[in-house]
Order: sequence, then C-alpha cells, then structure tokens
Amino acid sequence: MRKSLFTIGEKVNIKASGESVTIYKCHYVKNMKRYSYIVNEYPNTFFFEEELTKE
Repeated sequence: MRKSLFTIGEKVNIKASGESVTIYKCHYVKNMKRYSYIVNEYPNTFFFEEELTKE
C-alpha cells in the first residue's frame, strides 16, 4: 500500500469541472489498489485520485 496523494482538509480541484473542493475523508480500496476520497462539497460522492488535482 502506498501513501495517498492528498490529506484530509487539503484543497484540491475536480479535473472534470475544475471546481475547488476540500478533502473530507480518505479510504484505501484494497482490491482496486487505490485511494478513494470524499469531499465536503459532495458528501454522497467519492472520487479516485485520478479525478482530482492539487490546487
């Protein structure tokens, strides 16, 4: 398991929309071998690292 790219509370952008959001929760998905993130602005939606960029 590698370290996640983003930390809780970090401001990031959603690649598809360019919208600025804040990381609320981070979870490692073992069978997919990657991290998923939940953001404050969309608590019912998760994003993978590939869908987010640092500001």
